[in-house]
Amino acid sequence: MNADDKKRLAAEAALDYIQNDDVIGVGTGSTANYFIDALAKVRGKIDGAVASSEASAERLRSHNIPVLDLNATGDLPLYVDGADEATELRALIKGGGGALTREKIVANASKKFICIADDSKLVNRLGSFPLPIEVVPMARSAVARRMVQLGGAPELRQGFTTDNGNIIIDVHNLSITQPIEMETQIATLAGVVTVGIFAIRPADVLLLGSDSGLKVI
Repeated sequence: MNADDKKRLAAEAALDYIQNDDVIGVGTGSTANYFIDALAKVRGKIDGAVASSEASAERLRSHNIPVLDLNATGDLPLYVDGADEATELRALIKGGGGALTREKIVANASKKFICIADDSKLVNRLGSFPLPIEVVPMARSAVARRMVQLGGAPELRQGFTTDNGNIIIDVHNLSITQPIEMETQIATLAGVVTVGIFAIRPADVLLLGSDSGLKVI
């Protein structure tokens, strides 16, 4: 089974968590796209979806799934999204696609967060994947200096602007042994909009596609 098949397996398994008349949160990225495509088959079951990016909103609309505003829906029963890394404790690194701020907003507004991925994303310790940080442009250098002090090697994501009009710094070479503490520390830096550690509000369930089938954590 290749990586795409594993992603599709996990994405389709997430459909089982949807209840009739739900409004659900939908993430961003390749695995989330498989979920959106699967969701199209049961779109009559839901009242609509809240998208974590303009790209996901466009894909939802292409399947005739109503896209709703989180300000109008209130809290959501379910959020489904992928991850760049995940641990057994369901802490995540997210933001490879650049939608980390809206993803974190929707995750925090949801009662249950289902993370879908292929099993290569499961790691013992976060940090092999460069940590994305969304930053207000004028704070780029100041935040980068702080990341160097933490032992990281920050790199500006060239030619990329988030849906919120900000930039992303990708921090290499971090070993994130205490994800809650590091998430808190980085999030409080002036100029940081969102850090791509999802540990204060981790996933509630990991659905991982593997050669042996679906793994549930």
